[in-house]
Amino acid sequence: MKPIIAPTDFSPVSLNAVNYAADLACAINGSLFLIHVFHLPMVYSEVPVAIGNVDDMVKEAEKKIKELTEKVARATGGRIKINSEVKVGSVVPELETLCETIDPCYIVMGTQGAGKFERLLWGSNTVSAMKNISWPLIIVPPDAKFTSIKKIGFACDLKNVAETAPIEEIEDLVKRFGAELHIVHVNAEHGQAYGPEIIDESTLLQEMLDELRPVYHFLNDVNIEVGLSEYAEKNKLDLLIVVPKRHNLIDKLLHKSHSKQLVLHTHVPVISMHE
Repeated sequence: MKPIIAPTDFSPVSLNAVNYAADLACAINGSLFLIHVFHLPMVYSEVPVAIGNVDDMVKEAEKKIKELTEKVARATGGRIKINSEVKVGSVVPELETLCETIDPCYIVMGTQGAGKFERLLWGSNTVSAMKNISWPLIIVPPDAKFTSIKKIGFACDLKNVAETAPIEEIEDLVKRFGAELHIVHVNAEHGQAYGPEIIDESTLLQEMLDELRPVYHFLNDVNIEVGLSEYAEKNKLDLLIVVPKRHNLIDKLLHKSHSKQLVLHTHVPVISMHE
C-alpha cells in the first residue's frame, strides 16, 4: 500500500489532520509519512539576511517531529509504519518533490494554522496545494475525526465529464472503502431548467460510473459552495470529492462569499482529485 503524507506546522489544526491521516492509514493498512517544512524567516534589505540561529530552529523542529512520530506510534498501537522528515523551504514545492519520490495514495492537510499569520499562511498553502499538486489531497476541517468512509459525494459541474472526471480515482476510492457514491450537482442559475447538455453529461457520467451505482442529487443554489456545504453536512457525507478545474468549479468553491468557503470552512473533509 502506498503511504499517506501528512504535512504539519505543529498547530492544533494540522495535528488534528495528522491524527486523521494516522487513523486513515490504519484503516487501509497503509503507512504514514510526516513532514514539517521549515520556512526560513527573512528580513529584507538590499541583501536578504536570515534571522536567528537557523541550525537551532531546525533542531527544534526535528525534536518536535520526533516527539510527534512517537506520539502517533503510541496512539496507533504500532500498527503502521511511520517515517518523518524536516525540510527547509516552501511547503508546496517540498510536498511536490516528496510526492514525486514516494508516490503517496493521499496527502492529508488541515485547513489552517494556529495564529492569524499561521491561518493565512497555512490556509494559503492548503489552497495552493489543492490547485497545484496532482496527487489526491484530503483537506481536514479543524473538528473532523476519522471514523470510517461510508458515504462519498462527488461535486460535479456536469461539463466535459469524459475529459475531466477522474473516473479511475473515484472508482478506487469508493471500492477501497465499500462506500456509497452520491453525485451532487448545484444549479446556480435560479429558476432555469436543466438544458440538454446537462442531461447528456449526466447520462454519460452515469454510464462511466455505472459499476458503482451512484445516486444523483440536483440542487439549486445561487452560491454553489453554500449549497454543497449544506448538502454535505445535512446528509452526513464522510468525504466530498472536488475537481480543481481552471476558471471553473474550484474557482467558485474558493471564492470568498458572505456565507462560508467550502474548502476552508466546511465541517466535512474534502478530497481534491485532478482531471
